[in-house]
Amino acid sequence: MSWLRDSIHSFWQQGDRLLLTLCLLASGYGLVLIYSATRYLGEAEALRCMIVQAVAIIMGVVIYMLMSSVDIELFVDKSWKWLLLFNIVINGLVRTPLGVEVNGNRSWLHIPGFPVNLQPAEIAKLTFVLLLAWQMSRLRDKGISKPSSVFQIAGHTLFMFGVVAVTSGDFGMGLTYLIIFVIMAWCAGVKKRWFLLAVVVCVVGVVLIWPHVKDMYFMKRFTVVIDHILGNPDTIWEQTQGKGWQQSRSILAIGSGGLTGMGYLQGIQTQSQYKQSLPARETDEIFAVCGEEFGMIGCLLLLVLLAAIILRCVWVARRACSPQSAFIAMGYAGMLLAQVGVNVGMCLYVFPVVGLTLPFISYGGSSIVTMYAAMGVVSSIKMRSLPSWLRDRSRL
Repeated sequence: MSWLRDSIHSFWQQGDRLLLTLCLLASGYGLVLIYSATRYLGEAEALRCMIVQAVAIIMGVVIYMLMSSVDIELFVDKSWKWLLLFNIVINGLVRTPLGVEVNGNRSWLHIPGFPVNLQPAEIAKLTFVLLLAWQMSRLRDKGISKPSSVFQIAGHTLFMFGVVAVTSGDFGMGLTYLIIFVIMAWCAGVKKRWFLLAVVVCVVGVVLIWPHVKDMYFMKRFTVVIDHILGNPDTIWEQTQGKGWQQSRSILAIGSGGLTGMGYLQGIQTQSQYKQSLPARETDEIFAVCGEEFGMIGCLLLLVLLAAIILRCVWVARRACSPQSAFIAMGYAGMLLAQVGVNVGMCLYVFPVVGLTLPFISYGGSSIVTMYAAMGVVSSIKMRSLPSWLRDRSRL
């Protein structure tokens, strides 16, 4: 166990304790909300959910410290082929007998003897960022905006999007991969014309395929949000009672909270024994729980905590010892930004329901451990960052 003791000692001396503190504060806030959101299931189940989440947080902290001691660039350079294979295999496992269906999506793994289900696409995000950063750092010397370079990194991203979409049908998670790619490509210096071209291609593609997909269930989630934003009176039933039911309950809960909230454990929607009063309240809609019971002030505090974690990742990226490390830190910042933006957008009824949880806040073992592992990598980058005097000299 000497290696574990050395890792903890090394972390305590040089690791990013501020980032860990911010993560723990956000997770603690999440525990408070999870207890409230699961009380309708009974006190025993609410306590069980809290214990499971607390155990996941403890595991996450240990993994955070261990990841802080890893030279991540050397690790990726030596094992990138295995990491790519890992991404494919772990997502493919959901199509085996180990795969289980949760809320209509077969995107989880149940490993006998393991206390919680695992979401492969969530875990693969970590290695996707590492691989994409490794790829970008090598293409940067050749010219990151050259067509061959752009096609390689875009092809890698679309491949992973396809793997996630085909194996699990989780387009929300696939969207996260695309947002991560956009943020990392922008930071790597890919020229604006490529982003403009991507927008044009997407618009043309949507126009061409829309007549063929508009009646699909997933697409109707988009149309109901557009109708809600535009105030279309012809689809009011669908907006409130049909596909938009979950989001209509969410904004009702948030609106009921007002500025200061209805009080902890006092929310009408949150504490209702009827599950459909606020569906997925401990996962997708936990921001609505915060809004109803703690009000706008509680929501702003939650967002400030998450924004502080994201900004800390950006701070580490700006002081990284190499472009590859900077890309990794920005990739994880982008991962957090994507999930926070999409989840809050879902709860505010300005983005369709795609099944993305709120990082560090929502209930879910694999999600919380994955987030701590990602932040542990950022801590590792901070430990190996250039000192200020050398960083200033490198800019001369």
